[in-house]
Amino acid sequence: MQVVDRYLEEYAVGEVRRTLGRTVTEADVVLHAGQTGDFFPHHMDERWCVEEAGLAGRIAHGTLILSVAVGMTAGDVNPQAMSYGYDRIRFIKPVFLGDTITVEAEIVEVTDHPRRPELGRVDERVTVTNHDGDTVLSLVHLYVVNKRGERP
Repeated sequence: MQVVDRYLEEYAVGEVRRTLGRTVTEADVVLHAGQTGDFFPHHMDERWCVEEAGLAGRIAHGTLILSVAVGMTAGDVNPQAMSYGYDRIRFIKPVFLGDTITVEAEIVEVTDHPRRPELGRVDERVTVTNHDGDTVLSLVHLYVVNKRGERP
């Protein structure tokens, strides 16, 4: 990881970042269940998933995939930007234990901040796909970014 100072004026709509793959493991799911208290059988009980729910197997928590995907895009530290939140989060398809996911992040909007003239906002559409190329999650990650030369 490296520190990269990047200001609002340096972002452009259409920029795309892509990650390498990451396989979702049983350890990921068990740890996430322990952290969140979500021990629903969809995530923890293979027999129930197959025999009762008709699933192909256990599925990862949507919030786990969200967390992992956002982390996969966080390769550099930019002290000029801060996460402002997430919009339009959609869990489109389940991610099963053993699936490998990749993430694409595309800048879709660069604007001034509506109330703070020294800041801007960068919106990045994040699309997570599985190893079959199916989209499993999408969201918009919002960033607040300093403008060059207009620090508070």
